[in-house]
Amino acid sequence: MAHSRAPVRLRQLRYFVAAADYGSFRKAAAALSTQESSISRRIRDLEDDLGASLFQRSHGGVRLTIAGQKFIPNARDALRQIDIGVTRVASIGRAEEGILRVGIFSSLASGFLFDLLDAFGRQHPRVRVHLVDGDPTEHVAAVRNLELDSTFVTGTGPWDDCETEQLWFERVFVVLPDGHLLEDRAALAWSDIAGERFIVSDAPPGPEIHDYLVAHLSDLGRHPDIQVQKVGRDNLLSLVALRRGLTLTSEATIGAQFPGIVYRHLAGEVLPFSVVWSTRNDNPVSRRLLSIARAKARTSPKV
Repeated sequence: MAHSRAPVRLRQLRYFVAAADYGSFRKAAAALSTQESSISRRIRDLEDDLGASLFQRSHGGVRLTIAGQKFIPNARDALRQIDIGVTRVASIGRAEEGILRVGIFSSLASGFLFDLLDAFGRQHPRVRVHLVDGDPTEHVAAVRNLELDSTFVTGTGPWDDCETEQLWFERVFVVLPDGHLLEDRAALAWSDIAGERFIVSDAPPGPEIHDYLVAHLSDLGRHPDIQVQKVGRDNLLSLVALRRGLTLTSEATIGAQFPGIVYRHLAGEVLPFSVVWSTRNDNPVSRRLLSIARAKARTSPKV
C-alpha cells in the first residue's frame, strides 16, 4: 500500500528557505518576526513529512544536508511561483491588469465614449480592452451570459436581469450632401426634412434610425420615404454625398469628417445613452470602468 505523504505547508517552505539563507533558526526567526521554537518545530514537521533530514544542527547554527541541498531549489521555485501568483491576483483585484470586454453602439470618433475609454486606458494601461460593435439586443444578451462585461446602448432601459444607468446625451444630426438647399441653416426642424428621401444601413444602428424616422415623421402626417442599403457607415455616407438620400447620425460621429457631406443639428432632438451590466459580473476592471464612467457623467456638460 502506497504511503500517503502529508501536504507541504507554505509556512514550512518559507521557514526552511529562511533557515538555509541565514544558517540559523534564531536568525531566521528574527528575520520573519516569529519565535525560534516555531521555526524549529515547523522544519521538524517538514522533515517528518518528507522522510528526510534537511539540516545538520549544531550549537553554531544549521547546515543543509545532501537532501536539503537537493530540496532547496524546488522550495525556492515553489515560493517564487506562489509570490508571482499572489502579485498577479492582487494586481487584477486592483484593476491594474486583466481583460475588459465592452459592447458599443455609439461612434468612437469623439464624445463621451471616446473620452471614457481614453481615460480608462491612461489609468489602466495594462488592461486589454476588447470592443465589440453591433446590435444592442445581442450585446445585452452577452452581458446577461457574462460574455461581455458591459455594453453602451441608446435609451434608458430597463433590460431584464441587468442593471442600467443613464450616463450621457448626444444631439441628433441630419447628414446632408454638399450643396443641399438646407445646408445654409444652422439647425433643422422635422418639418424641414419631412419630404426628403432617407437611407439607412441594414446593420446597426440602421434599424434603430429607421424606427426613429418613422416615429417622428409619422407624427407630421407624412409617410417617410426610407430606403435600406446593405452597406456600412462609410459607404452610407458616400451614398449621401452622391445624393441618394439623407440620413441621421448621433453627435459623436460628426468628429469624423467625411468628404461631400455636411452635418446639421436636428433641433430639440437628443439621444440618451446608458451602460448595461450584470451584478453577477465580478470582473474588477469592469467595476473600475463603471466608476470612471459615473465620475465622468457627473462632470460632463448637459445637452
